[in-house]
Amino acid sequence: MTSAAEDRTPSYARVSLAMMTSGREANLLGNVHGGEIVKLADSTAGAVAQRHSGGPAVTAALDSMAFLRPVHVGDIVRTFAQVNWAGRSSMEIGVRIETQPWDDPSVEPLHVASAYFVFVAIDEHGHAREVPGLRPETPDEVRRHREAQIRRASRLARKREIDSGRAGGPLAP
Repeated sequence: MTSAAEDRTPSYARVSLAMMTSGREANLLGNVHGGEIVKLADSTAGAVAQRHSGGPAVTAALDSMAFLRPVHVGDIVRTFAQVNWAGRSSMEIGVRIETQPWDDPSVEPLHVASAYFVFVAIDEHGHAREVPGLRPETPDEVRRHREAQIRRASRLARKREIDSGRAGGPLAP
């Protein structure tokens, strides 16, 4: 891990992207296809991971994505992303997705989805490389960091259980 002097704050790499949806992104129900929202969220998270790590980073996992409401054709979709946690070579990036009608700025943006991506920084040979640590500053950043640690512990425990089951070992109670 890098020294505390090299640690970065979540605001260092924060990114927001936006797009206006069209019929090209519509699913069979006439709403924007969830995969289009995932793609935009992944692109936003990737920009954050690149900024935080100072070089290439690849998506290792989409830890979770919760769709709260449909996105309608014609909506302006905005993503907001930041690093929630950073380890030796991996980072959790949280993404919030909001929409607003394209033709009515008086309508408050609506929170429609949230996602948590895990990215791994890579070198020119495709091997994992170290990333700067994370230094949360605000109470919200501290909360996000704590929750990201819980998600990481859950991912690691799930992996151990699966590996144990595949090796014929006992499952945990």
